[in-house]
Amino acid sequence: MDFILQPWPWYVAGPLITLVMFLLFYLGKKFGVSSNLETICAIGGAGKIVDFFKFDWHKNTWNLMFILGTVIGGFITYQWLTPSEVVAINPQAVQDLADLGFQNAGAQYLPDEIFSTDTMFSLKGFLILIIAGILVGFGSRYAGGCTSGHGIVGLSNLEIPSLISVIGFFIGGLIMTWLLLPLIF
Repeated sequence: MDFILQPWPWYVAGPLITLVMFLLFYLGKKFGVSSNLETICAIGGAGKIVDFFKFDWHKNTWNLMFILGTVIGGFITYQWLTPSEVVAINPQAVQDLADLGFQNAGAQYLPDEIFSTDTMFSLKGFLILIIAGILVGFGSRYAGGCTSGHGIVGLSNLEIPSLISVIGFFIGGLIMTWLLLPLIF
């Protein structure tokens, strides 16, 4: 069980990702999470309203199974494979998060200041979730894909737009971390 509970070293995880990318490339498939949102909209009938969603969504069922597996795997990992000890993060990060108001930083994986039911249903928490969801959706649509699509598939295919998108993701992450999070919290 220790093998599953410990992070896998780069020399195992890296070749596994490479193998998956090679198989997807060989089979003519593109990996990405945001494309599933388009498929879900097409399944829901959005093609009757917007031409963008008029496509044969049956070709993307393999990717929907991937997302279903991701959700189920995340649930199993959180419920049964997450260690009960304190999360090992840098003490300076714990202090910085405490300065922002995160009281249990390092003590749990999902901070109550963002993920508790009380926070999500408060006006501030609800607005944060709605605005963040819109920005992520707009950003992934505008960039032509999400972080996993550009960062894994696009970069492994040596696509210049993916490189530009990944640079933009990093810049956005820095702006969020150093400018916006202190304002929000």
